[in-house]
Amino acid sequence: QVQLVESGGGLVQAGGSLRLSCAASERTFRYYVMGWFRQAPGKEREFVATISWSGGTTYYADSVKGRFTISRDGAKNTVYLQMNSLNPEDTAVYYCAAKQGSVRNYNEAYDYWGQGTQVTVSS
Repeated sequence: QVQLVESGGGLVQAGGSLRLSCAASERTFRYYVMGWFRQAPGKEREFVATISWSGGTTYYADSVKGRFTISRDGAKNTVYLQMNSLNPEDTAVYYCAAKQGSVRNYNEAYDYWGQGTQVTVSS
């Protein structure tokens, strides 16, 4: 059972940056595909970014491409989401998730989820 704990959310002005972190409980984290998803009020949870277990493959939602960067540190069992040029449409609860196998960009593919961290971008 992989446990995931997100941190780094908060309130930021439009144009600002935040870095989210997701710490995993297991050393086997290094073998898991990791993803970031977000859910805005009244909306479905949506894919943001994913990274392969090796870190060599990443995918992003079109809405964040060029602004967000996903990365991972195997030594720290942690995955990051660097978010730049934030705008109010990025306001949501951000979740990290883990799965084995190949990278995927939809919720149902992931087996383990964190509790989420709130990101609020003011205009």
